Amino acid sequence: MQLRRRSPDFVLFLSVLMLLSVGIVMVFSSSSYYAFRLFNNTYYFLVRQLVWAAIGLAIMFFMMNFDYWRLKKWAGWLLILAFALLAAVLVPGIGVAKLGAQRWLNLGPLSFQPSEFAKLCLVVFTAYGLSRRPEQAQSFRKGMLPYLVIMALAAGLILKQPDLGTAVTLAGTIVVMLFAAGAPMGSLAVMGVLGVGAVGLAIWHEPYRMRRFLAFLDPEKDPSGTGWHILNSLMSLGSGGFLGAGLGHGRHSKYLFLPERQTDFIFAVIGEELGFIGACFVILLFVLFIWRGLKVAITSPDPFGSILAAGIVAGVAIQAIINIGVVTSTLPVTGITLPFISFGGTSLVFTLMGVGILLNISRYITPK
Repeated sequence: MQLRRRSPDFVLFLSVLMLLSVGIVMVFSSSSYYAFRLFNNTYYFLVRQLVWAAIGLAIMFFMMNFDYWRLKKWAGWLLILAFALLAAVLVPGIGVAKLGAQRWLNLGPLSFQPSEFAKLCLVVFTAYGLSRRPEQAQSFRKGMLPYLVIMALAAGLILKQPDLGTAVTLAGTIVVMLFAAGAPMGSLAVMGVLGVGAVGLAIWHEPYRMRRFLAFLDPEKDPSGTGWHILNSLMSLGSGGFLGAGLGHGRHSKYLFLPERQTDFIFAVIGEELGFIGACFVILLFVLFIWRGLKVAITSPDPFGSILAAGIVAGVAIQAIINIGVVTSTLPVTGITLPFISFGGTSLVFTLMGVGILLNISRYITPK
């Protein structure tokens, strides 16, 4: 492919840097007191987040200059590696359990979450497969079914960890990619209904998920148990008012009422400390990222770049929607982080890697 390079999409690049900057500030603000209590080091989480951000940015800049169509020859190997790691994490003695979930592999002093890597690998593989014969996307058996089966197998391994939020994000991402490839709306609607049924079955099958769902319906029924997360999240958001209490002055995070304050519920800290204005600003940054990312997908010069860009944007968008939905009690509680903002090395690195690919695609967009 011979195309002339241009500068990457500056607005997309700027939105990512702003989200990342907000995240670093809020990780420190939400975790400083907890880090001091636990590790006698106020900067414990901040330093680690800065290190992961630096690694992620370095990878992002590398991928921004790595021609995206060269990923095609690695698509199959990446898929095999993703499944191997997803299976390995479930093997006793290899996978590491934390907080009742076995989602990590230890790499010396560092821990690695294979599901984050697998999401990106499946996006690359699906984009490659769908772009090889775009006309087959209209066929359920030849165009949709193979990728739905692969997605279901990966989602099943992720559910075994267990991690329902990541499995739902992966499934939603693949469906968006099928839509971008031209799959019929009727088939996608049927898959959506079946997907909702599968999520309902996954909730019903696991007692702890069922308790979370019932707490979502009526959190005040068990305020000190299953309703604790939801009630304290809503109190944090509500106490911020319009302008917020100010950075570092969030009472619910400082006094440890809010659980997972630097990870899953960091948006509640944003609402408490930066108020309605700050929370809306973060949401607008995500909207800006999605808008520019979709523009890259629409104007990509080839089907592979278009479907790949749609998948990367969909992965970030769906994860952000689920996280904010949980924090605002619009969705039942599930453990999933807010992209670019929550504390977490693996998620941040692979999200920035995906952004690097997206920025590289933007260097070859067809002018409109």
